[in-house]
Amino acid sequence: MAADSEPESEVFEITDFTTASEWERFISKIEEVLNDWKLIGISSGKPLEKGVYTTGAWEEKSDEISFADFKFSVTHHYLVQEPSDRDGKEEPAEDALPLPMQDLLCMNNDFPPRAHCLVRWYGLREFVVIAPAANNDAVLSESKCNLLLSSVSIALGNTGCQVPLFVQIHQKWRRMYVGECQGPGVRTDFEMVHLRKVPNQYTHLSGLLDIFKSKIGCPLTPLPPVSMAIRLTYVLQDWQQYFWPQQPPDIDALVGGEVGGLEFGKLPFGACEDPISELHLATTWPHLTEGIIVDNDVYSDLDPIQAPQWSVRIRKADNPQCLLGDFLNEFFKLCRRKESTDEILGRSAFEEDGKEVADITHALSKLTEPAPVPIHKLSVTNMVHSAKKKIRKHRGVDESPLNNEVLNTILLFLFPDAAEKLADGVESGTSPSTGNNPPENEDYNLFSQFKSAPSDSLTYKLALCLCMINFYHGGVKGVAHLWQEFVLEMRYRWENNYLIPGLANGPPDLRCCLLHQKLQMLNCCIERKKARDEGKRGSVSDRSPGGSSGDAGKGADHSGDNSKETDKEKEVGKSWESWSDSEEEFFECLSDTEDLKGNGQENGKKGGAKEGSKEPVNLKPEGRLHPHGKLTLLHPGEPLYIPITQEPAPMTEDLLEEQSEVLAKLGTSAEGAHLRARMQSACLLSDMESFKAANPGCCLEDFVRWYSPRDYIEEEVVDEKGNVVIKGELSARMKIPSNMWVEAWETAKPVPARRQKRLFDDTREAEKVLHYLAVQKPADLARHLLSCIIHAAVLKVKEEEVLEDISSVKKIIKQIISHSSKVLRFPNPEDKKLEEIIAQIMSVEAIIARARSLKAKFGVEKCENEEEKEDLQRFVNCLLEQPEVSVLGAGRGPAGSIIHKLFVNAQRVSAMPPLDEELRRSGSSDERRLNTGAVSDFPPPTGREVILRTTVPRPAPYSKPLPQRMYSVLTKEDFRLAGAFSADTTFF
Repeated sequence: MAADSEPESEVFEITDFTTASEWERFISKIEEVLNDWKLIGISSGKPLEKGVYTTGAWEEKSDEISFADFKFSVTHHYLVQEPSDRDGKEEPAEDALPLPMQDLLCMNNDFPPRAHCLVRWYGLREFVVIAPAANNDAVLSESKCNLLLSSVSIALGNTGCQVPLFVQIHQKWRRMYVGECQGPGVRTDFEMVHLRKVPNQYTHLSGLLDIFKSKIGCPLTPLPPVSMAIRLTYVLQDWQQYFWPQQPPDIDALVGGEVGGLEFGKLPFGACEDPISELHLATTWPHLTEGIIVDNDVYSDLDPIQAPQWSVRIRKADNPQCLLGDFLNEFFKLCRRKESTDEILGRSAFEEDGKEVADITHALSKLTEPAPVPIHKLSVTNMVHSAKKKIRKHRGVDESPLNNEVLNTILLFLFPDAAEKLADGVESGTSPSTGNNPPENEDYNLFSQFKSAPSDSLTYKLALCLCMINFYHGGVKGVAHLWQEFVLEMRYRWENNYLIPGLANGPPDLRCCLLHQKLQMLNCCIERKKARDEGKRGSVSDRSPGGSSGDAGKGADHSGDNSKETDKEKEVGKSWESWSDSEEEFFECLSDTEDLKGNGQENGKKGGAKEGSKEPVNLKPEGRLHPHGKLTLLHPGEPLYIPITQEPAPMTEDLLEEQSEVLAKLGTSAEGAHLRARMQSACLLSDMESFKAANPGCCLEDFVRWYSPRDYIEEEVVDEKGNVVIKGELSARMKIPSNMWVEAWETAKPVPARRQKRLFDDTREAEKVLHYLAVQKPADLARHLLSCIIHAAVLKVKEEEVLEDISSVKKIIKQIISHSSKVLRFPNPEDKKLEEIIAQIMSVEAIIARARSLKAKFGVEKCENEEEKEDLQRFVNCLLEQPEVSVLGAGRGPAGSIIHKLFVNAQRVSAMPPLDEELRRSGSSDERRLNTGAVSDFPPPTGREVILRTTVPRPAPYSKPLPQRMYSVLTKEDFRLAGAFSADTTFF
């Protein structure tokens, strides 16, 4: 035991008094942060210019420190200023006051409209705030407040930092700060009082002056004068109703006779309520000396009309209800619906026994089969119309989401050619396709950026109608009903060869939304079918009536679409009408007789190509368009004719994607590559067959010279006789063994375009499109058309902005366009991004509504004096864009006199006695006299702000004169005093 305790007896406890305490560590952390931010040493800067606190840029830096386990955030707030040139002469004198103390007396930036509260209270350009890091933490006890304040004081003394340091105490909502600023031999203490109820003696200037003087405790008997800045704020809430110009839309008139269906092509615009809730008028006396005015509990000289400076700010209504925004939001909500059209309109859209469904599917299969189908007996349209009757019978006419009047108005708006068809029973001669000469302006071409549809297209109009119906006429049920009618109309047009109006000619425009492409695709199908049927009818009329027996569904392609030279269209049409009697034998596949013909011709051609001496089999050329200028066939030497070819099949983007996926899945193996090439060469093979039919005896070189001239290389060579001749040969890629072109050429038979298998099976493609349209849910529809609605909303906003001419709105619209074009260009954009776009459009609508509200209130349009009108217009625009606008001429200027009238009217309205007889009878004569007596032009001020400043020596008469400042604000429920009191520390 003794042995064990021997080593222990040698150990003795050492108390290390150099170990830092938590408090010391906290102070050193503050010093570290001040060092990192380079806030130590003398602060320098230029004198502050007027208004720089509002126009200049404020920045802040933050860091985090902790006192034991309690976290504080340290934030440096500062006004960004140009660095001043530090010449020798600018070196501050030894006894110069720190910059923040000079700022206390600067009058150029009193009452800044938008700034940190400490800037407003003390006029500082730079300061550091230490506050609890967590929002719900607070420094409440007095001892902790004092500990923090002493930490700040020591840190400032150790570092020589001249930037004021503040500590936030009590709950954050109270905005209570205490702080300190140190300089050479001087110190300023920042103190604060915050009360819920104001003592009576501090509600006026004389009481505030008393508290200021007693706090300074100036030892001098003739006290230096105190300079004062006073601001009274008046709030106008009771706008007169007639000042709000926006009328709510007349819903009945949208379909009524006097407005007409054109309303369906427009989006509404404007706010339903006044977007300006309050007007705040600040009347300011910027520079008063003590004794000039009287303001006590009995009398006040502070008359707002006499104030030398007036400034106005507006308070905007929170999220005012705006029509365009409501339309967009309601339409966007459709995108989240899950129901199908059948579920919305009732599950038994067709009768329960499913007989009609069977009939329709039977009709569809019959339509796409090559066998003869008597269309007049079994028509899809008949089936659909009978189904439609069943729907109505089951649902009842009264239950239809859209009444007939609304529906007919919309359908006539969407399909204006229907009115002409109804009138004369046939389609009018005018071309239903718009967009042949689209206006080349920026607004029109927005559709390509937004991937929507041109603003004069059917898709765009459909989007607007669905948006209108969704909002006013039955919501999602109305949308489902109109879509059902729209799909039936598409089916009817396809069957009866009526082109769809409002779609540009040609293949689907991949710059537009998929739904627009699908409708264009259907139009292409109708165009081909119509041309084929007309061509057939023309040829049938020359032959026996039974000649057109069974090929209504299929047939040779119309050449008009395929012709490559527009000036030859008449000639082409003529060639179709002069088809031979056997033309219909070749509508899908090649017959044996043609195989024999083809082989004979091909043998002849091969012989001609190889030997050059053999004459080709004498076959009649077919399907010629016109000669190719100077080119002649290499071997027979006859002119080379350009053939009539089939147009490549038009494709929508989903089909292109599907095709590219199929081709990608074939892999990179030789077999896959070969198969891919075969799939891609269908159009090439068709063109080769047309070329062979138009140019009997031609060879591959002839085809290449016309089809791909760069693959035929010509060079000048000297022959045996010494003459320079031009020799041509195929390019290297064409000579590769088992070349795709050579392979296709060998398999190609001389078949003119009209007898080839169709590259584009319009019947099948049309049925695919019609099926695609029929299965669209309202949510899918809304997704497809949302880009069109955003496009329409942007155009509407631009149109309305032009009337107001607000520069800030122009910038926001440009941002919306660039943002939308990035988001909408891709399929299935995120909901969050779409919501952002809609919110941006709504903000612009609100700004324009505010501009109109202010214009009406200030009577801009009624002003007859042009100069005054311009001033008022400028004033209104400034109110929208700036936090606070000064009123030229204060209460006597044009804007000032209007504001004065607004307040006078509001006061009169509020002072009017109640009209109720009983109330009028009750009450003494004195009360009645008070009611009907003189009414003040302005209500009592909502806020009173006073800044008191002076320079006095403290704490002794021989001390250095230093700046003293006190700020006071008094509102209905709040009273605050913020004082900055400086003292000379040289001898104290």
